[in-house]
Amino acid sequence: MNVAKPILELVAITKQFGSFVALKGVDIEIAPGSVTCIVGPSGSGKSTLLRTINGLEEIDGGAVFFKGEMIGQTVRGQHRVPVSSKQARLQKLNFGMVFQTFNLFPNRTVMENVTLAPITVRGHSRKSARAAALQLLERVGLEHKKDRYPNELSGGQQQRVAIARALAMEPEILLFDEPTSALDPELVGEVLAVIKSLAEQGSTMLIVTHEMAFAQDVADEVVMMADGEVIERGSPKQVVHNSSHQRAREFFSSVVAS
Repeated sequence: MNVAKPILELVAITKQFGSFVALKGVDIEIAPGSVTCIVGPSGSGKSTLLRTINGLEEIDGGAVFFKGEMIGQTVRGQHRVPVSSKQARLQKLNFGMVFQTFNLFPNRTVMENVTLAPITVRGHSRKSARAAALQLLERVGLEHKKDRYPNELSGGQQQRVAIARALAMEPEILLFDEPTSALDPELVGEVLAVIKSLAEQGSTMLIVTHEMAFAQDVADEVVMMADGEVIERGSPKQVVHNSSHQRAREFFSSVVAS
């Protein structure tokens, strides 16, 4: 039986902010086409870990590998050195990030928000970028809002535009940092439905979430973090309902409906 090589490997990732150690040697492997949900209490390092993957936070130790290539650094002689700024930009294109807040340009229409980066960064023509954007907006159910501005949309609609914008860059891995935490409760479902549809289509995704029912429904693997460490990982059923770690059992008993 052939086992697919990981598309993403996090090896002994450490990160400090002053004297505070946010990540303490985190190891995670992500299989291509899989959905991994990272859960845990506030302050456990989940969002920081996500931000180290695409270079929004520099790591202090360990390494991130995408398809076997070290991200952000290279080895020369006996030493690690940063990659060139050009190489760093190219490496970041492998990852699409969807944040807690939508970060849309308020003075640009939905269409302009989705097409801006493909045109300016990827070098796509305006015509091809618009055609691709229309397809993506259709996927997230917002093609009819293409000429609207962000302030004319609900929070859920803005987050769906943000997802379309991330997809427009054709990333190989999608990173979601608490994508529903800024939404009113009645708007959460529409965003989770879009993410679930992406999972069903085989997108590789790493999702930091507090939506436990969603994580159990969509994830191939759940990673539980606490105090900057991975303390449990495995299938949703195993991690959520049969944790071996006492801290994990306490966490899930408080956040998962019985």
